[in-house]
Amino acid sequence: MQSDMSPVGSREESMQIAHLAVKQLSHIATLPEVTLGIIELVENPNSSAQDLNALIGRDPALSARVLKVVNSAFYGLPRQIGSINRAISLLGLNAVKNIAIAASLAKLFRGGALCDRFDAKDLWSHSIAVATAAKLLAKEARMSSGDEAFLAGLMHDIGIMVELQSDRAKLVKVFGDMQFDGSGNPLIDFRMAERAVFGADHGHFGEALCEQWKFPRSLALACGHHHDPMHAPAESRHIPWLVHVADRLATEVDGFRMDIFDRAVPREALEALGLSTAQLDSVRSQLVVALDEATATLAV
Repeated sequence: MQSDMSPVGSREESMQIAHLAVKQLSHIATLPEVTLGIIELVENPNSSAQDLNALIGRDPALSARVLKVVNSAFYGLPRQIGSINRAISLLGLNAVKNIAIAASLAKLFRGGALCDRFDAKDLWSHSIAVATAAKLLAKEARMSSGDEAFLAGLMHDIGIMVELQSDRAKLVKVFGDMQFDGSGNPLIDFRMAERAVFGADHGHFGEALCEQWKFPRSLALACGHHHDPMHAPAESRHIPWLVHVADRLATEVDGFRMDIFDRAVPREALEALGLSTAQLDSVRSQLVVALDEATATLAV
């Protein structure tokens, strides 16, 4: 049964609502100063590995978390890495930047249970699963953007946390409006329910938050278009497509899946990524073990 809820307003109007909501937030709209500095530093072509090492070194807790991730089985390095500088030399500026941001993001998903149908920790578990699947898909497709895809996977549903911080009562209503079949599959498109209540959906809110944080455009597009990659600019669709497919693979594992109206991986997604069904199945077979490793390092 398809939802009878129709979209409310244009995309431009929805983005205006989302930007206004983000500007009015205090908690989630503020990443730690060190993390914001890392984003700015890596985007600066004149920055060096020494600059990044010094910046991360200002936050001992962040340094420890980054080294924990670097030394996890998820990265599979041959020996233990004892310094941020060594991690940068082995993995590169971008990878370490993404690890540092991931370590900061985990703290934002500590909102707890909102209602019977939603707990922020379930959303974080789902986000880790999507991130892990996106990284595996990028590797299978021989793309160099695996770390970017991982971060995009972690970020993709953060718009729901913006909604939670913006108006808890409205988000409770969204979940209350949802209907399901006997297997727990949604009978209503979650984004339509969001738009009916908020005037925008979690894609709009996530994209607005990325713009507030001055994240790379590719991450903003992944948040804004992981449900409809064909609406992203043609030259910037591969990360949204990776997250789109990863989102569906993650529903086969566990965690939040209320916003996936159709869990089938569309053929056009595989064509866009240059993947075969055999390669997709290969990622499926790798996902459970890889997810255990990623969860162990990124659990809230």
